[in-house]
Amino acid sequence: MSAADTSTTGHPPIGVIGGSGFYEFLDDITEHGVDTPYGPPSDVLSIGSLAGRPVVFLPRHGRRHTLAPHRINYRANLWALRALGVRQILAPGAVGGLRPDLGPGTLVVPDQLVDRTSGREQTYYDGRPGADGQLPQVVHVPFADPYCPVGRATVLDAARNAGWQPVDGGTMVVIEGPRFSTRAESRWYGREGWSVVGMTGHPEAVLARELALCYTALSLVTDLDSGVEVGQGVTQQEVFTVFARNIDRLRLLLGDAVKTLPADQGVCRCAQALAGTPS
Repeated sequence: MSAADTSTTGHPPIGVIGGSGFYEFLDDITEHGVDTPYGPPSDVLSIGSLAGRPVVFLPRHGRRHTLAPHRINYRANLWALRALGVRQILAPGAVGGLRPDLGPGTLVVPDQLVDRTSGREQTYYDGRPGADGQLPQVVHVPFADPYCPVGRATVLDAARNAGWQPVDGGTMVVIEGPRFSTRAESRWYGREGWSVVGMTGHPEAVLARELALCYTALSLVTDLDSGVEVGQGVTQQEVFTVFARNIDRLRLLLGDAVKTLPADQGVCRCAQALAGTPS
């Protein structure tokens, strides 16, 4: 399959951004390096098929998990996916639960996002001159609802069909990392009414919006965050263990979601995110 080949269905490929455990859910994989104006993406992109639909997979942290959350080249990652024809993205990730009822193994499909990161490149419209030396127009994309409504509905249905009891909605607060939260920070996030805390959901979602892509987050709770639980707090081993325990279920869920996502991105408003903005 070539980088832009959609001959299996005639439809654009679906993108999946996740960890190395997801390689195995694609068939007939070929790897592609992609050059972007923003430098290299996290790793080579794998193009394969699932139920006859083309899928592009990108390991967010690199295939050996060597990129810390604040070192990921998010702009290059999203640009590379779009360059390969992707128009819809599913983005699974590990998060901490900020409420006692959101314990390890819970799947949350968030509908809101709060940015608590700092220093990350989070826009393509940064006011820097282009190749022709001209300053680009400033573009302000709508972001009141950060996630694709069609993608969310599809994932929720797929999760229920796969035996999950997914949580429909909630706010993901994204922190800079790579450290975990202090107890005071975690309790603060919980008091604000936020549901889960992660390190990579921003700026992925807003960059997808600036490229008029559909983006859906799948948040797997791997731990109760430090302000919720007692004891030593969150550990990296705890996160990795719970995620690994659920990887097969997540792959099945993603497979069902890929099969049932609408082929036409035009059924939602994400594709019109840049409508009326300067060209």
